[in-house]
Amino acid sequence: MSDWPDGYGRRMLEEVDSTNSEASRIVNEVSGPEWILGRRQTDGRGRRGRIWCDPVGNFAATLILHPRESANQVALRSFVMSLALREALAKTSDLSRNFRLKWPNDVLLNNGKVAGILLESVSSPNGGVRHLFLGVGVNLQNAPSSEYLEPGSTRPVSLLAETGCCILPDEFLNVLAVEYARYEAQFQVFGFEPIREEWLSNAARVGKTITARTQRAKTVGTFETVDLQGNLVLNTADGMVSIPAADIYF
Repeated sequence: MSDWPDGYGRRMLEEVDSTNSEASRIVNEVSGPEWILGRRQTDGRGRRGRIWCDPVGNFAATLILHPRESANQVALRSFVMSLALREALAKTSDLSRNFRLKWPNDVLLNNGKVAGILLESVSSPNGGVRHLFLGVGVNLQNAPSSEYLEPGSTRPVSLLAETGCCILPDEFLNVLAVEYARYEAQFQVFGFEPIREEWLSNAARVGKTITARTQRAKTVGTFETVDLQGNLVLNTADGMVSIPAADIYF
């Protein structure tokens, strides 16, 4: 398509086990940023090794990048992708106000989870990041069954059921790729602060009490902000706490 972003490649696969797995297999063949779309994904995964269910008609893709920044800066691209994903969904459905962002990597539609992002990387010999894989899953047409959910998880929803908008994965990729390229260019020129500000303006539950859980601890507090390192900042009974990684429950 004429509006496909310059410098970005793409591979369209009828079926794949996991687009992130495919990215790891082909990464040494790819010199620039490259999108991989799986029209059917049979073995998708989410954060912390969780199963990611992909009913037919949903979106599964991975963007391969070769970043040059420090590992901490590279990880901030989850926010870049979150904004691009939200914007693509808003433009597709023409319902911008219905979409909110849930720290660290989810997009909500009418308070249900419609999309998620999985970051995986390959380290370089000097301890940096040689390759980054930004995996994206979107419930375009079908929400997964509740049997795949953990207790307390945000309910899954689909774009079709919530908005009546029916879009094919190939078409959605064309929108998302353009939006990501735009936010990536902004990130490279202006850094994280403008990304952080826009992310917070679209975030769910700012100023509300939420729970952050890790494998070792549970922290309850008011969602104050996201700091310049991308950490979640909660105002708790013990003061301000910065959390680099956790599962969030409302």
